[in-house]
Amino acid sequence: MALRHAVLAALLDGELSGYQLAKAFDVGVANFWYAQPQQLYAELTRLEKEGLVAGREVVQESRPNKRLFHVTEAGLAELENFTAASAKPAFIRDDLLVKVQAADRVDTDALIAELAERATVAQAKIDLFGELLRRLRGDRAEEEFLRHGDRIGPYLTCLRGLAFEQENRDWCTHTIAVLEERRRARTRH
Repeated sequence: MALRHAVLAALLDGELSGYQLAKAFDVGVANFWYAQPQQLYAELTRLEKEGLVAGREVVQESRPNKRLFHVTEAGLAELENFTAASAKPAFIRDDLLVKVQAADRVDTDALIAELAERATVAQAKIDLFGELLRRLRGDRAEEEFLRHGDRIGPYLTCLRGLAFEQENRDWCTHTIAVLEERRRARTRH
């Protein structure tokens, strides 16, 4: 997947400025695609030149003018082609896993601290995803929203992000427990 498709998908809910797009990436899209704000601005420029998004200037009285972007028909066609193509399988590429792989031969104090930090970050994301899911579905029960909601794509990707972070937190917590138990066993002998 290219950044272009993530940007086009993020713009499906309506017009966004570059700043709003960066915020949308921070909250919802970041669970499956990460991009720096400057990458998003550059991608918006490219997409506009290619006719996949259109921008319009909004004059603001007390602030600098801003540009709002929306997906064009050509952009929707690009997304249609993208969704019709087969997706490549995902893979994990994580420095922390390399460190855990070496756990038998290194001092684990720093590793345990890093795992604890990762678990804390995962919990913060779990809380954020929970709040985002509640906002997306409003006062509806989840099953009713999934059957009758207007746009369920963002909700479904948020559910995936939630499950991913829950698994991260649980794995980190379990790994810490294993490493600490092994350390205690070594000091007893």
